[in-house]
This record gives sequence, structure tokens and C-alpha cells, in this order.
Amino acid sequence: MRHLTRVTRRGTAVALAVSALVVLAAGCDSGGEPAAAKAAPEPAASASAVALPAPRSAPGPAATLTPAARAGEVRVEPGPFTDRVTITGLKLTGASSAAPAVTGRLRITTDVSHVLALELRAAYYDGAGRLLGTGEFTYQEEGEDAHGHEVHAEGSEAATGGIAFTVPAKKLTGTPAAAVLSVPVLVNE
Repeated sequence: MRHLTRVTRRGTAVALAVSALVVLAAGCDSGGEPAAAKAAPEPAASASAVALPAPRSAPGPAATLTPAARAGEVRVEPGPFTDRVTITGLKLTGASSAAPAVTGRLRITTDVSHVLALELRAAYYDGAGRLLGTGEFTYQEEGEDAHGHEVHAEGSEAATGGIAFTVPAKKLTGTPAAAVLSVPVLVNE
């Protein structure tokens, strides 16, 4: 037992000595200055790229409308942009025809800047509140023509008089009785 203790002490001493040599050799270069002092990390660049999460798309319409809407009713779904706009004259037109649509006028209330992009979506429901299909309206205020020449306009249509819109239904599976309008995209200068 005494022999085993002496070997363990000797092995420990050797291991400590080797470790010290390795640390000293790695910590100093030929100039005698510690490597850690020379290899200090550089500060991050102030204009470094920032990783942003991927944009989320707007959620799809509810499969059922609860409570079911009255015939001809158009509801506005609360969303991130509905507090920045006023929507008036909402109507479900042509509900019994082959071309039903939601019509109305949207006016931006928060500022008078030009609209770069606007998207309205309508979900169409039957009398029992079941989803029949959807439609979409997109708007881009003219500020440049097709050749890149700027067109000067007197104020923004979205802020001054509002944007008249029609959201036509696409591929309905029945006759709509009501609709829900949402504003998933609103970008202005």
C-alpha cells in the first residue's frame, strides 16, 4: 500500500509539472508577452448585420364565423393596422350574383404620407357562418411611372380622399351572406 501511495504522489507531481509547462508555453510567444494580451478580441463593428426573424404572413381566415353574421354584414377584423385607418361605406355587393365583392373606402388617419403598399383581404361566409372563400385587393400609390420617372401628385389619395376599393371573391363554394375584411399590409413613407 505504501508503494501505491508513493506512485500516486509521484504521478501527480509529474502531471502538475507538465501542465505548468504547457500553460507557460501556450501563454507566451517568443517576445515574452502573454499571447492573451496580443489576441484580445476586437470590438464588434458598429454597422454589423442584424439577423431579423423571417416576416410572418397574415393568418388565414377562420373556418367559421362566430357568431354568424347578419345577411349582408361586413365586419372589420381587428389587426395591427386597423387603428391607423378609417374604413367607411362597407358593403357586400352582388352576393347573389356570380361576382360578389366587398366594397368601401379606406382613409389613413395617422399621417398624410404616401402609401407604398396596401393589401386588403376579405373572407366570405354563408348564412351559417361557414367559410366559402376569400378575395384580395392590393394598392400601390403612383409615385413613379414604368420608366422610373417621378410623378408629382397633390397629397396622398389614402390620406386626403381615401382609397376606393373592391375586394372580389375568388372561387367561392357557395353564395356568401357576409364577409370579414382585414388589413394585413399597410406600408407608407
